[in-house]
Amino acid sequence: MRDSEPALGLTDILQELADRPDTRRLSLVTLVDTMQGRGFGPLLLVPALIVVLPTGALPGVPTLCALLIVLVAGQLVVGRRVPWLPARLRRVDFDRDRFRAMVDKARPWTERLDRLLKPRLAWLTRWPFNRVGALACLLLAVAMIPLELVPFAAAIPALIILLYALALAAHDGVLAVLGLAAMIAALAAAVWFWPIF
Repeated sequence: MRDSEPALGLTDILQELADRPDTRRLSLVTLVDTMQGRGFGPLLLVPALIVVLPTGALPGVPTLCALLIVLVAGQLVVGRRVPWLPARLRRVDFDRDRFRAMVDKARPWTERLDRLLKPRLAWLTRWPFNRVGALACLLLAVAMIPLELVPFAAAIPALIILLYALALAAHDGVLAVLGLAAMIAALAAAVWFWPIF
């Protein structure tokens, strides 16, 4: 993560997407274009948030968002500066009015969360530590795909990814450590319980 990238809160990220006045649809490519230069945190955060919210119950949404997280996290792991999306994912979009209504409804909660965040131990959100977290995000996103078969189950790894992505966006190293610990715990639990399934 470059030092020039601004620290952003969840409210800032969502409002910037909701206010973009180009079309009535919010596409994944719009998400990437809007967040370009903001760092990988917001690019990981928004698709994870879509899965955590009720939109994550829509068929196919968790898988599409998981694929986006895999692509973004994978590119961070290998050190790519500019995220790339394949044509099929670039065409996926959402109704902007619904998204804006969701942002307005969630604002009191996102503002409370933002007050808890602040740039601290920011070096823990930069290379090489962010690549370790990105690898864990990638693995959790892969787990989200089969979890889509169980209603709202994909929201569990998505929530953990959201917390880590928020730490990257806000340059909050304390939250990054907590998010990474939660990722490791979730991956360990998945390995432990996998034989049962």
